[in-house]
Amino acid sequence: MKLPDNAHFSRPWRIHELTPDFRLEDVWALPTPGGRDDFPGLVQMVSSFGETRQRLSLVGLLFAVREALGRAFCWDDAADDPARPSLRDRLPADLRHSPSTVTPAMGFTPLYQVDDEWAAELINKTVHGVIHLGWVTDQSGGYRGQMAILVKPNGLLGRAYMTAITPFRYLIVYPRMLKGLGRKWLSYSGGRS
Repeated sequence: MKLPDNAHFSRPWRIHELTPDFRLEDVWALPTPGGRDDFPGLVQMVSSFGETRQRLSLVGLLFAVREALGRAFCWDDAADDPARPSLRDRLPADLRHSPSTVTPAMGFTPLYQVDDEWAAELINKTVHGVIHLGWVTDQSGGYRGQMAILVKPNGLLGRAYMTAITPFRYLIVYPRMLKGLGRKWLSYSGGRS
């Protein structure tokens, strides 16, 4: 379920100190009910999104088209561009020494992982993007995941790109990703019982 922006900004996440120049694109409540110590399982599942999109599916087709366009227009060749520095350069010492246990798919690079928070970034010629996962208490006294997407579009190309992909994100990618994550979480949490 999509959440209001304050669901992200009202929490004392460490990501806030790293991304003051990024805009919050989306915040989602994840269908991942669990206990206090289940956050590492959620973080682990993020790395498997790449497996899901490899299958013949609409999401897989969208990512294949995006990858083909990225190759054709060299959009993804900017990871080491000094004009687009990594957020790793902004990490305080304590986060620099808390590397993620997971390497996510889709070109993202892990930034840090702590008990209730995980972040990874993607840098290319269209955007500098961050996926942020948090582990929050829910209304029943349990816990669930929360995902935020933060972006810094790179110029006119980046703004046009973000505008162009918006309908695909909301109509296809997010609904299918959240549904798949919920199914996978049920399998994970059922296997622990």
